[in-house]
Amino acid sequence: MSFRPRRSALYMPGSNARALDKARTLPADCLILDLEDAVAPHQKADARGRVVEAVKAGGYGGRELAIRVNGLGSPWGHDDIVAAAKSGAHAILIPKVSTPGDIMMAAKELRDAGAPESVRLWAMMETPQAILNADSIVRTAADPASRLSVLVMGTNDLAKETRARQVAGRAPMLAWLSTCILAARAYGAEILDGVHGDINDVAAFRAEAEQGRDMGMDGKTLIHPNQIAPCNEIFSPSEAEVAWARKIIAAFDLPENVGKGAISLDGRMVERLHAEIGARTVAIADAIAQTAA
Repeated sequence: MSFRPRRSALYMPGSNARALDKARTLPADCLILDLEDAVAPHQKADARGRVVEAVKAGGYGGRELAIRVNGLGSPWGHDDIVAAAKSGAHAILIPKVSTPGDIMMAAKELRDAGAPESVRLWAMMETPQAILNADSIVRTAADPASRLSVLVMGTNDLAKETRARQVAGRAPMLAWLSTCILAARAYGAEILDGVHGDINDVAAFRAEAEQGRDMGMDGKTLIHPNQIAPCNEIFSPSEAEVAWARKIIAAFDLPENVGKGAISLDGRMVERLHAEIGARTVAIADAIAQTAA
């Protein structure tokens, strides 16, 4: 079992050459090089060239690189995908996904542009239609031709489109977040939580990141480098969790327990499903350790 850590995914404005260079030194698991919201219309073409040049130049180490393109219905979307397809980026993030057709159209654009099969599609879930169609959108991940592998929650856009208030605890959005988590798990995709806008309120950021982790998110999108360290900490298994996972796995590997569905361990009843959960915990911890090495 192997995993790629996606605890922290930092948005970087594609129009800012200094930011793109600084990103090579930041401990984020993923970098989202943004050609959409962070770039003014008159800077779109220049930003596209700058991002592609930066990715081709390399120097980002083991960080996963995703390029967020403009929507395919925009004046820039097609050219963004054509340029990003062979840039060396690991993934292309499609904004404003609302239907399964949006995924398949983007996948066709990538294929027509000659993108290697390894290039994945990430989908922004940021419209009311995306939430209502979450099952059918993420169901496309079952088709290898879709390339879909990661959902990214766009909570700011969801708040704008629904008029929901962004309050502590995110009560207005919990059903939407849970719906997308269920869809991701149903079809083998990963999912990243939305951004927290107040970069000065560390306690509120930690509370929101912990909430996302507890709900089942694989990581969180970020808007400032100062959010990376607490995010990596929160979405990493603790030493105690890893130790307990290894103990459960070892117990079920004992000859006397191989055929058992449940055993007693340190005064607790554990089932084989806990060993499966433990295997994922250990795999994540090992992947994080390898990334840090």
